[in-house]
Amino acid sequence: MKKKADKIKDVEALRKELAGAQNVFVAGFEKLKVAQDFELRKTVRAAGGRYRVIKNNLAEKAAEETAAGPLLKGLVGMTSIAYTKGDPVALAKALTAYAKANPSFTFKAGLVEGRAIDVGSIQELALMPSREQLLAKMLFLIQAPAQRLAVAINALGRNLAVVLDQAVRENKFQQ
Repeated sequence: MKKKADKIKDVEALRKELAGAQNVFVAGFEKLKVAQDFELRKTVRAAGGRYRVIKNNLAEKAAEETAAGPLLKGLVGMTSIAYTKGDPVALAKALTAYAKANPSFTFKAGLVEGRAIDVGSIQELALMPSREQLLAKMLFLIQAPAQRLAVAINALGRNLAVVLDQAVRENKFQQ
């Protein structure tokens, strides 16, 4: 059993991590085997997040002064959190894919950019394109008008050259 001083250190460390995290996903993990847990941690790290198994009462105390406070209040059962400062979509996709492969891993709630979301919203978030895909689409949309203008300008010169070439071939220019 942990000493009270160790528990206080754990609460303070978790409070610092939760204060810095904008996106938190709370999940249950009953009947998860060690190999499955290892795979989950690897998946979360690859998505740019962190994963922790937490005690419900310590998590509630740690989250009191953070945006995750209402989210971690009154938790029941085995609980874990996955959190990130970065892209919530990447983490949601990774966790959702893992949950499909391992039904013993279930979502309880989530916090995205300071707003609490329900389990259904986590599934919807996972269906969104990633940040990189959205940036690529936006860059394409910004570049498209300039690209079309360049094609149109080039087409004008190309068409003139084709007309002149045809005119020369058909001897349309008389000297």
